[in-house]
Amino acid sequence: MSGSSCDVVQGCITCGDAGTPMRVLELDEYVALCADDHGQRHEVAVDLVGQVAPGSRVLVHAGVAIGQL
Repeated sequence: MSGSSCDVVQGCITCGDAGTPMRVLELDEYVALCADDHGQRHEVAVDLVGQVAPGSRVLVHAGVAIGQL
């Protein structure tokens, strides 16, 4: 196809949301209490990203940590 190009997708390809960096405050097995950069607290599933500890930074999408920062 002449003239076509691939655009970089900004955010989740399914819903369009972007990941949010957060800091782990407390950890309870596979769920962490995290705070975003505005200080709002969220419960986040962390079982997909390996071991995290209080103070770790994670990238969160839809209540799930999808990477460590």
